[in-house]
Amino acid sequence: MTIPRSEYPRPQFERADWLCLNGEWQFEIDQGDSGLERGLATRELSGVINVPFCPESALSGVECTDHLNAVWYRRQVTIPAGWAGRDVLLHFQAVDYDATVWVNGSEVMRHRGGFTPFVCDLSGLVSAGETATIIVRARDPHGQPQPRGKQAHDYAGYGAIYGRTTGIWQSVWLEPVAPTHMRRPRITPSVARGCFVVEVPLVRPRRGLSLTVALSSAGKLVSSASVSLGSEMSVIAELSVPSWSRTLWEPSNPHLYDLEFVLSDDENEVIDRATSYAGLRSVSIDGQAVKINGRAVFQRLVLDQGYYPDGIMTAPSDEALRHDIELSMAAGFNGARLHQKVFEERFLYWADRLGYLVWGEFGDWGCGGFGPDHDHQKPTPSYITQWLEALERDYSHPSIVGWCPLNETWQYRTDRIDQLDDVTLGMYLATKAMDLTRPVLDASGYAHRVYGADIYDCHDYEQNPDVFAANHAGLAQGQPYYNGRAERSRWHDQRSWSIPYAGQPFFVSEFGGIWWNPQAEHGRDSWGYGERCRTIEEVYERFEGLCNVLLDDANMFGYCYTQLTDIYQEQNGVVSFDRSPKLDLERLRRAQQRPAAIELADQP
Repeated sequence: MTIPRSEYPRPQFERADWLCLNGEWQFEIDQGDSGLERGLATRELSGVINVPFCPESALSGVECTDHLNAVWYRRQVTIPAGWAGRDVLLHFQAVDYDATVWVNGSEVMRHRGGFTPFVCDLSGLVSAGETATIIVRARDPHGQPQPRGKQAHDYAGYGAIYGRTTGIWQSVWLEPVAPTHMRRPRITPSVARGCFVVEVPLVRPRRGLSLTVALSSAGKLVSSASVSLGSEMSVIAELSVPSWSRTLWEPSNPHLYDLEFVLSDDENEVIDRATSYAGLRSVSIDGQAVKINGRAVFQRLVLDQGYYPDGIMTAPSDEALRHDIELSMAAGFNGARLHQKVFEERFLYWADRLGYLVWGEFGDWGCGGFGPDHDHQKPTPSYITQWLEALERDYSHPSIVGWCPLNETWQYRTDRIDQLDDVTLGMYLATKAMDLTRPVLDASGYAHRVYGADIYDCHDYEQNPDVFAANHAGLAQGQPYYNGRAERSRWHDQRSWSIPYAGQPFFVSEFGGIWWNPQAEHGRDSWGYGERCRTIEEVYERFEGLCNVLLDDANMFGYCYTQLTDIYQEQNGVVSFDRSPKLDLERLRRAQQRPAAIELADQP
């Protein structure tokens, strides 16, 4: 039987020994969340499911699209005999939303958060050659405030809101490690100094160990560093890149260096070994420009929400992740906003390999209507916790050129203390504490609430290019278009939506969304922005006209067009939901090829 999604799930920190646990698991829906009392943790389950696909999806074999308050999984696995003498780690790449894991009757983990990975240490519970019985309960209660992204509160999706994902929706796997072993390293490139700085956290550190890190390019050793440990909890090493081998990572040439990490004991016996990769790349701000390796690169981004007809939020294959990037690049985009979900890490692997710029984002929608503060429903502390987990996972990927924790927090600012102010600032500060090498946008569109944030933006779905141009004509005078202007009431002014613009780099991070489905009426089953184009030729003219407004603005560092694919009823993609042709991608590519004004201004 073919194992689904059998590729290595953590490509930037890879060990040789591992075991994929995707495939058939026992499964049972627990609609009343009473399974613990009814003995589901101790008996066989009534059905089966194909992991890692969520039960709402066709690929899971279950395809139950109702609200699922709780679901249970069960699987038995024999630990390989060759893992003798080592501890066993059980990895879950993502479980939505509140997971509890038992192994051989013992609780080994509780984790809250539907987008981020967690690991269970099975030390003392199971050894090589023995059988592990793994039980997972995933709770996803309807109506509870939690980061959901685009998952619908109602039974069915509508507009730009889609179906739900419950339970395991990314890979599950095992790996053996020594009691003292490495955790995932943080890799920081420095173009100015011509080096990589790597920090390697250790589990159960002890004296007498040494870490050797080797950097190579195309199979040739470039440099190495060895560090002897005392009782440190982490190791920091610097790897210089000599000028003869210095090649920068950039969209036109995404060069990657290979890294090998070897942890040895005082008798020079290897106790842990792993491989990784890195790109020598800088992101900087120079006035209105956001620069890659010191050069203004206009970010021609597309909104990518990562949904699939058969897998929902899970790509049906690793090839499908790569194919989405290739479709985007064929249409002339050089990157994407990864919108309202934390994407599978394999997507970032392909972005690193293909030279594709991405903004790492969080699926923050889910309290009340939209955003993390709506009506009486307030965000939990886990918003910041889960975002920190995403930052930790993705920090070292060179394709990520910016962070954005929140999206369209459209609530008015008032004179009272507002919890959304605290959440927005907390997530912004958490991002800056984790990463000082990339710009951070506090919230995409609508209410900006952090004074001095690195980036400022707006969303504008005006469909007439002339009106669109008029909306953005004030940027040169420091008066950009801001969301909420058209909706302004008798007493709300600009400051009720956002803090004032302070001259930061600016981009329109959502625009377009041209609805095109000549076979359907605009409504719940077919939705997009603006009036329907009468012909496909009008679609191309509108797309080019809107793009030209932003390309020709010398104060605009980029844009993000909505969107890459149709998704269910939202039919404004440049390709269909099943990735079949919809528009002429070559024609879209040509429409975006004119040099951007900010790039021309940066030329010597």
